[in-house]
Amino acid sequence: MSTNLSIPELKIRMLKHSLQCFAFSLIGLIPVIGLSFALGALWRAGQVREQEKQFWNAAKPFRIWGVVIAAFSLIISSGVLMIIIYHAVNNF
Repeated sequence: MSTNLSIPELKIRMLKHSLQCFAFSLIGLIPVIGLSFALGALWRAGQVREQEKQFWNAAKPFRIWGVVIAAFSLIISSGVLMIIIYHAVNNF
């Protein structure tokens, strides 16, 4: 966390990152392509979780739903990717 930011700026950044986590997780629902977005959502959620130890997060439900959706999309995308790789390997 940067020390040159004021407390209101830190709280605004935490809210923004919570909403980004949710948005990335929704984009992560796109199979295979959304894999990196789902990972990004989980990364953002981890950053916000660290900040929540110091400040109250009004957008906490967005972060929580972002984690749930990102985890779900990671499972789905990984399954689709494994099926694609399996078919690519067995067709040759």
